Amino acid sequence: MRSPPVGRVAAADDVPAVAACLTSAFYDDPVWGRWTFPDEASRAERLYELMHFWTLAAVRHPWVWMTEHAQAVAVWLPPGEPEMTIEQEEVFGSLLINLLGPRADALNALFDRFAARHPMKPHYYLSLWATHRNQAGLGLGTALIHENLARIDEERMPAYLESTNPANLPRYEKLGFRRRVDFCFGSGPLITTMWREAR
Repeated sequence: MRSPPVGRVAAADDVPAVAACLTSAFYDDPVWGRWTFPDEASRAERLYELMHFWTLAAVRHPWVWMTEHAQAVAVWLPPGEPEMTIEQEEVFGSLLINLLGPRADALNALFDRFAARHPMKPHYYLSLWATHRNQAGLGLGTALIHENLARIDEERMPAYLESTNPANLPRYEKLGFRRRVDFCFGSGPLITTMWREAR
C-alpha cells in the first residue's frame, strides 16, 4: 500500500510560510545568507524579503511544493518557464536596490553568471530546496524531494540545480544529480551546477 504523500502544491496564501522556511534554512548559506547579507543584524529580515519575492514569482506555476505546515519546501520551475515575468523582473530590480543598495550590482552580476551556465536543454529547475531549522534531520525534506523527482521521472524529464553550499553536494548526489561546473564570483563562495538525467 502506497504511503500518503508528504507534500502538496503551495498556493498564494502559503507564500509567507514557504518564505519563512527558506529564510530559516538559508540564513547561514554561504551565498544567499552570509555573502548576500553579511550584516547579521538585518540578515533575517532582508533574506525573508528576497525569499518571499522568489516564492511569489514561482507560485504562479503548480511546482512550489511544501509539507503541510511548510516544515520543508521545494521551489521548482517547469521546463521552458522563466523565473519571473517581465513585470516581476522590473520589481525585482527595485527590490535588490532597496535591500542591498550599491551591492545590488554585485548580485546582478552573480545572476548573470548563473544564467550563463544554465542548460538550454528542457528540464525542471530546482531553484530552492529547504527544511526549516527546527525540523532538520527528520527526513521531511528528503521525502518531499523524492516525491517531486518521482513526478519528474514520470514525465521522463531531467532536472538541474545550483548548489550554493558544498556541504549539500553528497545529498544531491544521492538523489542522482551529478556535478557539471564549479565557479566562484570574485572571492565569493564556490557554486556547483548539477544535472540529473531523465529516468
